[in-house]
Amino acid sequence: MNVVRFVQFIAIFMLVLAQVSVAYASSEPVDKGWEYRWGDSSFDASGVPEWARNSQPDQWHGIGFPSNPPGRNGREQVWYRVTLPVGEFQEPVLYIYSVDIIFQVYLEGEKIYQYGAFDDQGRGRFEGWPWHAISLPEDYENKTIYFRVFSDYTDIGLWGEVSVMDEPDLLLYILGNSMESLVVAAFSSLIALLALVFALLQTEKKSFASIALFTLSSSIMLLSESQASLLIWYKPLLWDYLAAGSYYMVPVAMALLLEQWLAHEKPWLINLVWKVHLVYLVGAIGSALTGVIDLSSTFPPFDALFLTSLLSMAVVALLRFRHLLREQQVLLLAYGVFSSLLVADMAVAHGFLPWGRVPVNYGMLLFSVSVVAISLWHYASTQQALQRMNVSLEQKVAERTARAESLARREQARVRMLTFENEKSRILGDIIAELQDCLGQTQAFQVVTKMMPELCSPLRGAFYRRVSDSRYERVAEWGTGTKSKILPLVLDVASGLPEPSKLPARSGLLDDGAESTGEASMCFWVNVESAEGIVTEAVLLLENDVGLMTGVGQYGSARLFSSLNQAIQRVSITLSSIALREELQKFSYEDSLTGLKNRRYFDQLFQHESLVAQRKELSLALLVLDIDHFKTFNDRYGHEAGDRALQVVASVLQAQFRESDIVCRYGGEEFVVIMPGAATTDAVERARHFREAVRRMPVVHHGRSIGHLTVSVGVASWPDCGESPSQLLGLADQALYEAKAAGRDRVMNYGESDNQHRTLGT
Repeated sequence: MNVVRFVQFIAIFMLVLAQVSVAYASSEPVDKGWEYRWGDSSFDASGVPEWARNSQPDQWHGIGFPSNPPGRNGREQVWYRVTLPVGEFQEPVLYIYSVDIIFQVYLEGEKIYQYGAFDDQGRGRFEGWPWHAISLPEDYENKTIYFRVFSDYTDIGLWGEVSVMDEPDLLLYILGNSMESLVVAAFSSLIALLALVFALLQTEKKSFASIALFTLSSSIMLLSESQASLLIWYKPLLWDYLAAGSYYMVPVAMALLLEQWLAHEKPWLINLVWKVHLVYLVGAIGSALTGVIDLSSTFPPFDALFLTSLLSMAVVALLRFRHLLREQQVLLLAYGVFSSLLVADMAVAHGFLPWGRVPVNYGMLLFSVSVVAISLWHYASTQQALQRMNVSLEQKVAERTARAESLARREQARVRMLTFENEKSRILGDIIAELQDCLGQTQAFQVVTKMMPELCSPLRGAFYRRVSDSRYERVAEWGTGTKSKILPLVLDVASGLPEPSKLPARSGLLDDGAESTGEASMCFWVNVESAEGIVTEAVLLLENDVGLMTGVGQYGSARLFSSLNQAIQRVSITLSSIALREELQKFSYEDSLTGLKNRRYFDQLFQHESLVAQRKELSLALLVLDIDHFKTFNDRYGHEAGDRALQVVASVLQAQFRESDIVCRYGGEEFVVIMPGAATTDAVERARHFREAVRRMPVVHHGRSIGHLTVSVGVASWPDCGESPSQLLGLADQALYEAKAAGRDRVMNYGESDNQHRTLGT
């Protein structure tokens, strides 16, 4: 049953991947209007091919797809052309599945892409079979694109798919098409690793090594031939070498496995098959690496040899099929399916079948799943035999075990109780010590959440944190392996929080089987007192462990939960002190009227930023700004309107400057802005935008506009002015003074003109 479910899961997963890959990208196929022309074009002095510049329609011939035109007769050079279709793409690229073997692409006489190196005779060496993404200009539509192709391979021209699509969609398309092969390759690699481990552990069973060799070769082949391999590492020729080596190794591994299964019959033909293929693998790859031949020329002879070997192995296997074990028959049938898909893919590659994606990975998946199914079947059979052997033994010791477990549970409960009692004081002290080092409530509750399981162990429970006025969410749970109705995920205030438990009298001492609380759970509230009052910030729920409460002598539930209650109260008091300290610190650094940071915060941060800028040699700009005629505005409209004016300027400041800039209220109607890393021009430009934004922003008071404000701004930046960044405040203040003296409503930069200042905008 487990095997069937596993196979169903893999099948559904592969089907989903196939559907997703189809829907990944929208594309415009280029499958009409192709023309070809044998030979090679001459080039003018500027390197423009004559055939791409002159139409010469009488020299071109129509073809359904740009591959293997008629009348080759040993020719190795051909040109193709086509008019690009209309499409709406943001980043258009021309996607080509593969090209035999090197080529150049021209658009309007300009070379826009090249793969491989052409010599003076228009020839070149094999560079691999990657997919290609040729970037197109935005106005590519209805333009003719030319392909100059050289191939000394059996095929010449483009192969597979040719379409226009967006570059981001192409990447998704490549990943979608490759995902199945990647998943199967990973799964097969895992099978290979397991088979290799078994081969090392059971050296007498050589078939494990052959299975490991076959699955590993197949997984490398699937990975190398998947289009996504170039996204991992763009080395087309390297991947082709890996694909060729693993492809050539497949019949070697399978012939070795078949020879081991039929070892008692000594099948000389199977022995010859794997030896011949091994010699071909070494010879072909070695000759290609040394440059004697191109790697591409090794595939056609191998395909012919592979077909012959498949027929030979099929005849031998069929004649002896009945004598094989059941699992060997299953693996042999799976290999037959895999080989059939390889032959179909081979037929597509050589043009015997129309182009299409042959799901070779499905055949490998079938073989890998067969290996897993056989392994699970052997495991299940072994387990059933062991289970039958253990039944009689279990029956004999059942009663003795039950008695021993009963005594062990009673003793365990006593030990847990003693451990709980002795450790709580130490753990609580550690919690309080860590809380006292916390800077705020957030950090403090992280400490409490982390330590709460240790504080309450071995009782099972959960800790809930308030996330809103009506909701508490579980942030920690311990001691439960399954879902518990007593410890829900969320506590809803509307449904009613669990009431704090009323603890039993501490004076009662428990004997064996004595009193317990009688409640299914115990509840503690963590109340935090702040300036806003007392708020229940967290809730602790503990399950009532009957095994812990019985048979523990003088350690009763009253004493246990009383100590817990005291611990929670101490935690609440410490959290309250942290909350009050945090609020006091917030008030000391924040201006209550505008919500900006205050002067105290500015003094500390400006000193820090000055040291950082000087140490790291980073630029630093400082703006000092003042509301023009603010006293007159205040006297005319009143202090309440003046406060509203300050809030308007503060809101504009927060909107106009970067998140990395620090905006503070320096005092009265004066503000400062620290701009780390800003150059003089950036600071001045930002100041001008701010000044203009203030002029446009009306001051609305009691529902009506009472006018507009203007501001004067002084700018100073380091290292353009001043010997150190710490002097910027005085320089910016001088620039502000000059701005006000010059008539206000302007930006003044402390510069290098005759009077050391220049007006930036009025």
